[in-house]
Amino acid sequence: MPETTAVLSYAQGDPFVVADVRVDEPRGDEILVRIEAAGICHTDLVNRVAGNQDRPVLLGHEGAGTVEAVGPQVHGVKPGDRVVLSFRSCGVCVNCADQRPTYCRNAARLNNFGARNDRTPRVTVGGRPVLDGFFGQSSLAGYALASPDNTVVVGPDVDPVIAAPMGCGFQTGAGAVLNLLRPRPASTLAVFGAGAVGLAGVLAALAADVETVIVVEPSAQRRALAESLGVRAAFDPTQDPVAGIREITGGGVDYALDTTGSPNVLADAVKSLAVGGTAVAVGLGAGVPPIDLRDLVMRGKSVHGCLEGDSVPSVFIPQLLAMHAEGRFPVDRLVTSFAHGDVEAALTAQHTGDVVKPVLTW
Repeated sequence: MPETTAVLSYAQGDPFVVADVRVDEPRGDEILVRIEAAGICHTDLVNRVAGNQDRPVLLGHEGAGTVEAVGPQVHGVKPGDRVVLSFRSCGVCVNCADQRPTYCRNAARLNNFGARNDRTPRVTVGGRPVLDGFFGQSSLAGYALASPDNTVVVGPDVDPVIAAPMGCGFQTGAGAVLNLLRPRPASTLAVFGAGAVGLAGVLAALAADVETVIVVEPSAQRRALAESLGVRAAFDPTQDPVAGIREITGGGVDYALDTTGSPNVLADAVKSLAVGGTAVAVGLGAGVPPIDLRDLVMRGKSVHGCLEGDSVPSVFIPQLLAMHAEGRFPVDRLVTSFAHGDVEAALTAQHTGDVVKPVLTW
């Protein structure tokens, strides 16, 4: 059983704890990955509490590293492969068969915390089981056990710090633009929220030759970063961004991307659309957006939900990495690496807006 360090959560609101853990050898179709980098995503932070207080939680769903060993039922992945870990899918339900694994009918069971079927622990701390299995990886540790369906083999020269966020955040923002909106060249797009997901969407739109990209974001640092990446304008949400968007575009944008999960912000995204425009929501929030039904119908607007960028990770992640290698998707501008022992400093920097995407390294 490999020994390593892991970033554990014992209770929401308490600091993360870096602890020595043991990770079991791979069984069946499991893949043991030596984690070199793992992104921190908002989804990790909202899932910090699970189980009881004396059972720590191991999060992480943006892991990248090298395969150390594989179980006897694994084919197509071998020790030494450089990999990116993403979400799990069953591969056999109607949506998986339709190449829409993000909407796998078994996604909740496969991606939530959970033990092996025989209840033997994958990870232990001080001899006690750790609650793991998050997105089929729990990759905030020096080793993670994954499965063939969420393990994407990439090139040996790929930088794991850049590759790790492709597993969720970057593919969510970029995929919403490239896979769902599929914008026309010379079109217009407004992105609400300039975090890692939103700025990945910005970079994807610029790579797709969207003529005018506009950002709405409360953080001055992130507005400045968006402008340096090439957006036409960056509005503070307190400055009537809908009016500003309409003025710049002569009536509204062709596309809008809401990454905030706020019902009111999604309503603004829909208001900012031109006739026939499309808005896509990727943020997991709560509540009902106050959308004007008459405006929606009379102006032929569309609103779509989008999970994980509507992507097939084994196809889309290599595409994004190739775009990055060609200089067309410069997500290195968004990433800051931290030693995993500095996890609290990473979270503070993210919260203040100084860092867009913190990635922990082992």
